[in-house]
Amino acid sequence: MADIFERLLKNYGPLGQHRERAHGYFAFPKLEGEIASRMLFRGKEMIVWSLNNYLGLANHPEIRKVDAEATAEFGLAYPMGARMMSGNSNHHERLEAELAAFEHKEDAILLNFGYQGIMSAIDTLCGRHDVIVYDAESHACIIDGLRLHPGHRYVFKHNDLEDCEKQLQRATQLIEKQKSGGILVITEGVFGMAGDQGKLKEIVALKGKYDFRLLVDDAHGFGTLGETGAGAGEAQGCQDGIDLYFSTFAKSMASIGAFIAGPKAIIDYIRYNIRSQIFAKSLPMPIVLGNLKRLHMLQTMPELKNKLWENATKLQEGLKARGFDIGKTDSVVTPVYMKGGIEEATAMVMDLRENYKIFCSIVVYPVIPKGHIIYRLIPSAAHTDEDIELTLKAFTETKEKLDAGAYKAEAIPDMAEKA
Repeated sequence: MADIFERLLKNYGPLGQHRERAHGYFAFPKLEGEIASRMLFRGKEMIVWSLNNYLGLANHPEIRKVDAEATAEFGLAYPMGARMMSGNSNHHERLEAELAAFEHKEDAILLNFGYQGIMSAIDTLCGRHDVIVYDAESHACIIDGLRLHPGHRYVFKHNDLEDCEKQLQRATQLIEKQKSGGILVITEGVFGMAGDQGKLKEIVALKGKYDFRLLVDDAHGFGTLGETGAGAGEAQGCQDGIDLYFSTFAKSMASIGAFIAGPKAIIDYIRYNIRSQIFAKSLPMPIVLGNLKRLHMLQTMPELKNKLWENATKLQEGLKARGFDIGKTDSVVTPVYMKGGIEEATAMVMDLRENYKIFCSIVVYPVIPKGHIIYRLIPSAAHTDEDIELTLKAFTETKEKLDAGAYKAEAIPDMAEKA
C-alpha cells in the first residue's frame, strides 16, 4: 500500500514544483502598506495592477470608518453560529433585500465566500437526472461545482452560440429519453482571464427554443458594467432573462462574501438546502454592515465607475496603440498576450518589478498552453494618469527586450524568500 504523503511529496504539481525558487516572489508575494495603486513589495514602491479593487473602495476613508465603527460595536464574533440556527440578524436580511432590489430580483441569499458558495449552489440546484450545460472557460469555482454534480454535464466552446445550442439539443434529448430532469445553463457575465463578456443576451434568446434555467457568475461585471453598475445583464439588456444572478463582494466591493439573487421561491429553496451555509458560521456583523456601506456607495457614487472606465480605456487604448494584443476584452479586465516560455516570463517579471517598479500578475503554462504568456492587468478607480503612462513605457521597453531574446534563460531564477 502506498503512503499518500509519499506520493504527494514525489509530485508537488505543475506550479508547486517551482516553489523552492518562486515562493514569496513569483508565487505568494507579500504586498505591504495601505491598499492603493502603489504599494510596497520587498521594500520597494510598486505600481500595482493585481488587485481587484475596481472602484477603489478598499481603502476609502468612509469605508474604513464604517468598518471600524461596526467592529468596535459588534466585534468579529457576532453573530455566533450558522444563520439557520443562531446567526441571523436584521442587518443580514437588509443586505439581502437591497442586493435583490439592485439586481431587479425578488430575493437574494448571502454567501460566506464566492468560490465555496457557487460550488454549493450548483450542488443544491441540480440532481442526478438534471443536465448542466456550461461554457468551456468557466471559472474554477464552477468547474469544482460541476464535479459535485452526479448527473450529465455538457460543455460548449467558449462563447460559441452554435455549440451552446448543440449541447442544449443533446441535453434535451437525454432528458426526453430518461423522462426526468431539467437543464441548467451556466456562464459568466465577464470572463476574468480574457475580459470578454459572456453572450448573455444570445443565450437568453435561446429560451425561445429550449427549456432551461440560466445561472450567471458575474463576479467581474457587478459594479463595473451597466448604467447603474448592476452588471453584465443590465449592460446587455437581458437581466430579466437571468434566472439566478451570482456575484462576489471580493471585486468591486473590496470585501468578503457573495450572493445569489433570483425568484423568491427558488432563493428560499437554496436558503434551506445549501450545505455550505447551513453548516457554516454566519458572516460577521462588521462585514455585513461594511458591505451595506459599499453597496450604497456603489449606487450613489457613479463617479467611481466612471473613473474606473476612464482609467481602463486609457490603459487599453495605450496598449493597443503600442501594438500590444489585448484580445477581445470588452470589460475593464485587461489581458496582454505575448509569446515566451516560463523562464522568459519570470525574467520579464523580475525586470518589470526590479527596474520599472511595476507589479502585475502573469499567467503561464499549465494555465495556458506552452509558449504563451498572459499579463493580466486590473485597472481601478484609484490609478492615476502617471501610473498608466509609466506602465505603458515599461511594457513597451520590456516587450522589445523579450522580442530581442534578452530574457532567454534555462531556469527560473531563485527569488524565493529565505528563512
